[in-house]
Amino acid sequence: MINEPSLAPREFGWIEVVCGGMFSGKTEELIRRAKRAHIAGQKVVVVKPALDKRYSDNEVVSHNETALPSILVDTADQIVLLTGDAKVVCIDEAQFFDDRVVDVANSLANDGKRVIVAGLDMDFEGKPFGPMPYLLAIAEYVTKLHAVCAESGTMAHYSQRIVEKEAQVLVGEYDAYEPRARHCFRPPVDRRRGRPIKPFIIPAAPESGKQKEEKTEEINSENS
Repeated sequence: MINEPSLAPREFGWIEVVCGGMFSGKTEELIRRAKRAHIAGQKVVVVKPALDKRYSDNEVVSHNETALPSILVDTADQIVLLTGDAKVVCIDEAQFFDDRVVDVANSLANDGKRVIVAGLDMDFEGKPFGPMPYLLAIAEYVTKLHAVCAESGTMAHYSQRIVEKEAQVLVGEYDAYEPRARHCFRPPVDRRRGRPIKPFIIPAAPESGKQKEEKTEEINSENS
């Protein structure tokens, strides 16, 4: 069930957080709520961190390519400057901001704005990600979405990194992450087995007969 407010006094603001793992539909849900508010005649401003330029510099885009115009910001404090007359403020990929975004969200809500925040609640190690735990704590409404596990087909709330990168922040798509259920999730170093997970390798396309002939001729010419 989507926990979205349906009735609230106009003069009061609040915070909604949409969280979950990769490919669970967080940005799509944020876009849906923003569009509904826009249709109702409310001014909506959508922002995202400058770090996230996967699909577009001036749009938030979900994995299924649903899009909405947005503003890139370098710091959370810029959000306040850009949303002065907005009734609804949407913050996508909130996990990439520093803890200052918590104070900013609180300030906007106290000013009577509806603040919709979307972000990963856990990083690739299965640990709370950035400011998300604090945003979840102060929000009036929380929605946790799930993806489908790439291994078991059950509900997934972990984001399995399938490339060998140690940095906490790695902006990526299907080539870098998979949704996993609890029983299929393996941290970067599987401490139970004492070895790192295997990197994801895209299998090479099979060679055509012509390519094999050319390679054979090349080897023969080198040996002659």
